[in-house]
Amino acid sequence: MSTNDASKNAGQSRRRLLVGSLAVAASAGAAAANHAGNVAAMKGKPAAAHRANTVTTQDGTQIYYKDWGTGPNTVVFSHGWPLNADAWEDQMLFLASNGYRCIAYDRRGHGRSTQPWDGNNYDTFAADLNTLVSTLNIKNATFVGHSMGGGEIARYLGKFGSARASKAVLIAAVTPLMLKTDKNPEGTPLSAFDDIRAGLQADRAQFYKDLTTPFFGFNRTGIKDSQGRRDTFTMLGMQSSLRTSYECVKQFSETDFTEDLKKMTLPTLLIHGDDDQIVPIAPSAIAASKILKNARLEVYKGGSHAIPQMNKDKLNADLLAFLKQA
Repeated sequence: MSTNDASKNAGQSRRRLLVGSLAVAASAGAAAANHAGNVAAMKGKPAAAHRANTVTTQDGTQIYYKDWGTGPNTVVFSHGWPLNADAWEDQMLFLASNGYRCIAYDRRGHGRSTQPWDGNNYDTFAADLNTLVSTLNIKNATFVGHSMGGGEIARYLGKFGSARASKAVLIAAVTPLMLKTDKNPEGTPLSAFDDIRAGLQADRAQFYKDLTTPFFGFNRTGIKDSQGRRDTFTMLGMQSSLRTSYECVKQFSETDFTEDLKKMTLPTLLIHGDDDQIVPIAPSAIAASKILKNARLEVYKGGSHAIPQMNKDKLNADLLAFLKQA
């Protein structure tokens, strides 16, 4: 054998030894990680999948959630259309700082959750929420929903019951029905929702930008405009899928939650602005207050649809007081 062949063989041996060592190390690391996950699970701590802040639904959709704060009581937040969990940051920071565990999730097709083609309906949204709270073993929670999210909370409680819930808060919610019908003459005409769908298809980003004016009430005298809030709304909206955003228009406008509200017997706080240009108060909060068996209506004078942002200090105080009630 030549000197060059000997050197070549020696080099190959060293490479095989190095690769083998790395494989052993990787295998040991994986085993250690798996063991750590098993130990954490046995101790009642979230395993790796939970640390990643996602749960997987029956159809394989991954639902992203934020989990802030610790405490004996939990608050679960459901966001409005077309936003995501970040829309609740003011309430989560405040309540988590006051001793509550706060969980907010991105509805399927929104934010950091996956964007499936199917399942963009309230029954599936409620089932997704049930998967989340069941997986995290949430108990005795207060469920808070804004706008479209209010309908989601109502459908969840109507469909799955209140075994995991102690209270509910519906903020500028679409319940019981937004659409104008013979039985709901104060509702919004179907043509308005057709215009929303047309706007989404024509130029979704511009539609969201334009929507910020009535959403925040920036067209009202005395309301300070905020380019930051406009930009944030548009940014969060564009993180949703066009498919989901489009299909959700039919869901939040045409779904009748009357039967869901009838099943809600837990203490419920209704919060609504009397100048809400997106979900007018008469066919929503006022009508819902007459259906719910154990509800209190809090009207925000001059309040817009964007109560979590534009009235955050009052809302935070009202939420905290409601949570503390026996």
